Amino acid sequence: MLLTYFDAMPRRLLALTAAICAAMLVFGLYLQHVVGLEPCPMCIVQRYALALVMIIAALTALAKSRGLLMTGGMLALLLSGFGAFVAARQSFLQWFPPEIVSCGRDFYGMIETFPLQRAIPMIFKGSGDCTKVDWTFLGLSIANWSFLCFLAIALVMLVLVLRQAQRR
Repeated sequence: MLLTYFDAMPRRLLALTAAICAAMLVFGLYLQHVVGLEPCPMCIVQRYALALVMIIAALTALAKSRGLLMTGGMLALLLSGFGAFVAARQSFLQWFPPEIVSCGRDFYGMIETFPLQRAIPMIFKGSGDCTKVDWTFLGLSIANWSFLCFLAIALVMLVLVLRQAQRR
């Protein structure tokens, strides 16, 4: 029964995905500006991935052709997979923090100071900020919840793309 929703209303499903991503971004901004939590470099990368998934899902929801639905779904799948990878890496760093913790530079300082080919590996190494757990809900950190959300979005996009491919 749930799979028929993927066939009957793929555009609504994409719009719902975009709305959920927007709500997650607003919650992240709430945690930053109201609660006072400062995002680490990996958190910022996850925000960018989430914003891109939201934009792609919203634009794809406006598409009329099945080919555009599949292309947008694939892009959203890849971006959510990337976001899940970053969140998983941050969760790993939180569970197994490195022996030597240095706070290092912030995200924008890395991008401004170093060339992109040096800055990107520095972001994924994490920093002291990335290993710190400031907030939990039901025993899971923000990075854990982020991973679960990216994984759910990726699964929805995968099923959407596969169902659209079967209809051809």
